[in-house]
Amino acid sequence: MAVVARGRCFPRAWLRRRAWQGCGREYRVAICTELKQPLAIEEVSPRSVRPHEVRVDVHFCGVNFADILICHGQYQEKPPLPFTPGMEFSGIVLETGADVSTVKQGDSVIGWSVLNCLAEECVIDEKTLWKIPEGVTLREAAALPITYGTAILALEHRACTQPGETVLVTAAAGATGLAVIDVATNVLQAKVIAAAGSEQKCRLAMQRGAHSSVNYSQGSLKEAVRKLVGNGGVNVVIDTVGGDVFLEALRSLAWEGRIVVVGFAGGTIASVPANLLLLRNISAMGMSWGQYRHKNFPLFSSILSSALQYCQQGRIRPHIGAEFKLEEVNDAFLHVIQRESTGKVLLSLK
Repeated sequence: MAVVARGRCFPRAWLRRRAWQGCGREYRVAICTELKQPLAIEEVSPRSVRPHEVRVDVHFCGVNFADILICHGQYQEKPPLPFTPGMEFSGIVLETGADVSTVKQGDSVIGWSVLNCLAEECVIDEKTLWKIPEGVTLREAAALPITYGTAILALEHRACTQPGETVLVTAAAGATGLAVIDVATNVLQAKVIAAAGSEQKCRLAMQRGAHSSVNYSQGSLKEAVRKLVGNGGVNVVIDTVGGDVFLEALRSLAWEGRIVVVGFAGGTIASVPANLLLLRNISAMGMSWGQYRHKNFPLFSSILSSALQYCQQGRIRPHIGAEFKLEEVNDAFLHVIQRESTGKVLLSLK
């Protein structure tokens, strides 16, 4: 027998509910039981919190391309099956362990983890929770950890973007692209050229604060940028696409320009022509957001605190492009895979 969710038909086994061992009330989670297959929705029993852990009633989860990669076995971390994907959430603290001192029951928080966030409850180390300040909604906060963490880290820490500089961002209408536009324009006072693959996405990027836009499906990105800024080029590029788009963006950099690679949404990893780095004193660098959790946790934590502060001050405004229910998680994944999404995609669990 099959069930229908948002117009799509799934075998009932893909949306089954199964009680795990345990006692007390149960809650729903999204489970990956087989790679490259739709997720199941199951009911599980809660486990006890350890002294340093916090139990959170999850209200919103972010849906990221990395979640899909993990469920396809294509991410750098490959957890054993079965597992619950999900890297970020917002919610309300339900319970704290004996040694927890940073949050208390009833606090609104955001959290980050490689796994286990696509669930109605999440048990997580207190170090990877941040209190949501007054005036920031749970919905807004859920859009901050990965996309705005990436944008702030890439622009401020890696590229050292200065006021008045010109920033070119590729895949500008995606969640990270719009976050880069928001931070560069409204926090760092830079000018942004938004590069995207359709006129509709270019218009959205302009509405969200970009100074100008380029549709790179219509011709050379380098030539389009040259028409906008002249032969001098742009100061900073934040690239999430890779491939030919990366190479065109690299050739658009000014003297002592900086390009930060944060992803390969186009599916192709380009080789860097070192002669371009030499001739223009260009810096090409990578930025893997999640690794800072292990390599430089104080910076990782401060970046998320900055995102929350910027949001509270009204300097940034996350754009939520689509919202799904937990039982629609497979539709949410498909929405991202088919490049239908603009801005952040969330799961609403309430």
